[in-house]
Amino acid sequence: MTLRHRLATRTDVPVLKPLMNAAIGELLKPFLTPAQVEASFAVMGLDTQLIDDGTYFVIESDGHIAGCGGWSRRATLFGGDHSAGRNAALLDPRQDAARVRAMYTHPEFTRRGIGRLVLSLCETAARAEGFTRVELAATMGGVPLYRACGYEDIEPFESDTPQGVRVPLIRMGKAIV
Repeated sequence: MTLRHRLATRTDVPVLKPLMNAAIGELLKPFLTPAQVEASFAVMGLDTQLIDDGTYFVIESDGHIAGCGGWSRRATLFGGDHSAGRNAALLDPRQDAARVRAMYTHPEFTRRGIGRLVLSLCETAARAEGFTRVELAATMGGVPLYRACGYEDIEPFESDTPQGVRVPLIRMGKAIV
């Protein structure tokens, strides 16, 4: 399998949203209750600001989008266009950590290096803009990958959802000097 990457464009959105929904709906099942999986749709998803900023990647395999993810120079740690509490303030690379955001792999393409490739692309791009550290909000399904790639736990937390269900996440970080 050959993986190719490119920056996402707004024309990718109709393909990215179903990919994300499939990833949330299937890949979180071993880690969360059914209610938490369902509630995850309210706090996760595509943040088109990443596409507009030119910091969101798609990973293709044989002409199909197999995964996606990006990084941000903005303050929001996680969440999609529909999520409350987003903050578009620009981060200062001299003192703030860049954000790794919205990483998803289609369930048919797991365990093939897509997540590692996205992390590498994000870390390289953030480093090129002067960041020396990256942080992310890890789903329970993503924690094993992030730990294997050198990310360390900063703090566990829960995201409140409109359904009243709390979704567990872990804020993680890594130096990229």
